[in-house]
Amino acid sequence: PAPASGASGVDWLGDALAEAAAADVVLDGLLGIGARGGLRGTAAEVVRLLAEVLGQLESVGAGHVAALRPAVVAVDLPSGLAVDTGAVPGPVLPADLTVTFGVPKPGLLLPPAAHLVGRLEVVDLGLRPVLAERSVAPALVRLGAADLAGLWPVPGPGAHKYSRGVVGVVAGTATYPGAAVLTVAGAQGAGCGMVRYVGPDRVREAVVAAHPEVVTGSDAQVRVQAWVLGPGLDPADEDQADRARAALAGAVAEHLPVVVDAGALWLLPDRVPPRVVLTPHAGELARLLQGRWVDVDREDVEAEPLRWAREAHDRTGATVLLKGAVSVVVGPHGAYAQADAPPWLATAGAGDVLAGILGALLAGRADLDAPDDPAR
Repeated sequence: PAPASGASGVDWLGDALAEAAAADVVLDGLLGIGARGGLRGTAAEVVRLLAEVLGQLESVGAGHVAALRPAVVAVDLPSGLAVDTGAVPGPVLPADLTVTFGVPKPGLLLPPAAHLVGRLEVVDLGLRPVLAERSVAPALVRLGAADLAGLWPVPGPGAHKYSRGVVGVVAGTATYPGAAVLTVAGAQGAGCGMVRYVGPDRVREAVVAAHPEVVTGSDAQVRVQAWVLGPGLDPADEDQADRARAALAGAVAEHLPVVVDAGALWLLPDRVPPRVVLTPHAGELARLLQGRWVDVDREDVEAEPLRWAREAHDRTGATVLLKGAVSVVVGPHGAYAQADAPPWLATAGAGDVLAGILGALLAGRADLDAPDDPAR
């Protein structure tokens, strides 16, 4: 209950919280995009308490939220978010709808802030033609369904298995044979013309049993348009690690794109070209940077994913795809943030399938407009 009038210097706060909880809509316009740092003082206390009150209403009315708590609409951004990085340095009132103006701000597209924005609506102020005329590149890009449709390789009437792309896969070991099966499934399902699997006998048998169309062998000296290396790679299997090293060295020498995932991340040389695509999750990215004398941990990466993905790109030269509920991609000419993944993808093996899909996409796009920048 709100304190009695005149009881203290903050009597108004209890009254305001009670009115907000009883409202149909709460507008968050405390701070704009020029603010820096988290909320402080009274503003921080108001937002913290209001978030608690609305959270309690939501938990009480699970399944009937709309009838019990007001909708929260943020003006330009939920107050307290870092507009450039998506960091959340203090209390924030999660929005159901964020109405931003001109163009989406990077922080609205990046985790962890992206999970607090709700539905994002952009009010066009006519800035895009001006920015294009002045050659102002966006700080961050998010692709839509139409963009992806234009990028995905589609076979023409004269297509054959080689023109559709041949993907080489070095994945799985006796300890993790399923990783190879899932990686191959991702590549096949994404529409490549052929998969060549390279690995030990037991894993080759598992792959062929699941995908009889796959060509298998134990030697990485095969002809492909792209490689996928690392899913299910057990450091104890030195022979499979050697195959991955040989494939990576050959891909770099022949200017082929290569996806480096999981166990193969620890086989990287100091520098690689942007055609090498790294696909770590936050913990793997932190470990990769620690191996390059960067003081960072998983929590740091999760708090500022764009910053650390850029750091990894700068230190390795590779294109970096940082996996997560919002995946961040950094290449030599820009950065992307995609938030299309459903929570159901948080399951074992999803990264293996993703690696295979990426391999098929890269193998099928030998005509890339930016051959040295797979991020584009």
